[in-house]
Amino acid sequence: MAPKITDFVEDAGAPGIIAGIGAVILAPVVIPVVAGVGKPIAKSLIKGGLVLYEKSKGAFAELGESWEDMVAEARAELAESKQLPAVEAADNISDNGA
Repeated sequence: MAPKITDFVEDAGAPGIIAGIGAVILAPVVIPVVAGVGKPIAKSLIKGGLVLYEKSKGAFAELGESWEDMVAEARAELAESKQLPAVEAADNISDNGA
């Protein structure tokens, strides 16, 4: 069953009805004021977000380069450690054979 306007009036009571009427009457005055104040605030938030984005882009690029450097160093160390036992084994063979 759909709610009726009388149900709303009974639920809201006199203070609710007065507040609703006041909101309807003041809306043409309040909305432009809020929009006028809200627009500069919204623009400043957007500007701040863009500045933060640009700064973080540079920081993430540096972080990515550092990460790539560390991965390359780790791979080089792994490759070196794999070659080291073969070199030691060759040295041991030449020492034992001589």
